[in-house]
Amino acid sequence: MDREIPKEEITRRKRRKIAIAAAVAGGFGLMLWGITGLTGKSIKAADLVVSTADTGTIESTISATGKVVPAYEEIITSPISSRILEVYCKAGDSVQSGTPLLRLDLQSAENALGKLMDEIEMKRHLLEQQRLNNATQLSDLEMQIKVKAMTVDRLEVELRNEQYLDSLGSGTGDRVKQVELAYRTGVLELEQMRERLGNERKVAEADLNVKKLELNIGDKNLHEMQRTLEDAKIRAPRAATLTFIADQMGQKVAEGEKIAILADLAHFKVDAEAADAFAERLRVGNGAVVKIGSEKLPGVISNVKPQSANGVMAFSVKLDNDSHKRLRAGQKTEVYVLSGVIENTTRISNGSYYTGPGEYDLFVIDGEDRLVRRKVRLGDSNYDFVEVISGLNPGDRVAVNDMKEFKNNQTIKVIK
Repeated sequence: MDREIPKEEITRRKRRKIAIAAAVAGGFGLMLWGITGLTGKSIKAADLVVSTADTGTIESTISATGKVVPAYEEIITSPISSRILEVYCKAGDSVQSGTPLLRLDLQSAENALGKLMDEIEMKRHLLEQQRLNNATQLSDLEMQIKVKAMTVDRLEVELRNEQYLDSLGSGTGDRVKQVELAYRTGVLELEQMRERLGNERKVAEADLNVKKLELNIGDKNLHEMQRTLEDAKIRAPRAATLTFIADQMGQKVAEGEKIAILADLAHFKVDAEAADAFAERLRVGNGAVVKIGSEKLPGVISNVKPQSANGVMAFSVKLDNDSHKRLRAGQKTEVYVLSGVIENTTRISNGSYYTGPGEYDLFVIDGEDRLVRRKVRLGDSNYDFVEVISGLNPGDRVAVNDMKEFKNNQTIKVIK
């Protein structure tokens, strides 16, 4: 005899069936979503930028960023501590060589110059005084030597006479010894005076040289101060454009403070930076191409800073045509430094996808309506082409536009 099933059991069985059905439906939906995520995305053919791999030559380059700067720029600093009295030009003016830019207060400098000129004149008088004193002192000493020499000659005669008288028996031995002693003493004193004269001449010459040196130093200081005073009359050193000037009248300026900047805005160069990993490939004289929009301006590296800073190497590019109409001061540019030639290599067009040698996930056209993800290893590049090391063959067509939105897709459908 059958028993009646309780209502609670019936309810529990119904709930279990509903849960199993929901789980199956959810799993199927999740699988369908995964398949759609991998294969279901699409892209319009018109939005694709396609490059066909081919075989050719690549002049490999190092990519860098650059900024257009004036080929010539000169900073004018204040040669003295002063204040600005008058300003004759404003930023943006074109000036010729010798054009007055501003006037500084030179009263203190002119007073110091006058004082220095007086000191130098005094040194000239002291030099002449020293020369006369030396001449007088040496002349007196020479005269004393002449008198002493005459005294010695007289003593020598007396000695000979006494010796003669002594030989005749008319003189005495004591007298001979007395005269002989006086003679020898006179000879020694004469020799001593002559040595003193030689020493006095050397001392006088040394004193005179010191005075001359002091005068020469004073003359050099005078010329330097005169030059500084002339520089303080701030003028343009050459024809250029004034890009900055301290134009606040009454403003105090310290010695060495920047008061004006002149630049040649008709001619330019490019200051660039590249990763210091390429330091060994950055050499003065290497060819370079500066890209501004669609324009490619050739040039050469003219200067490389010897040390890296914050992981980058700084260098400058001298352009073959440094007055090109597209050049503007402060303009950002792409710079490509030529570093070698790779011949008979597989290559594809360069684009925003390329960030340096390494492995990439690129989408290759498979048939007419599908893109397939493929691992591709890329090498060096220039501004036109990228070297393909592996993963592509000549004739393969590759999407080289930005495909970041498809980074989780293995295939993409192409819609006409």
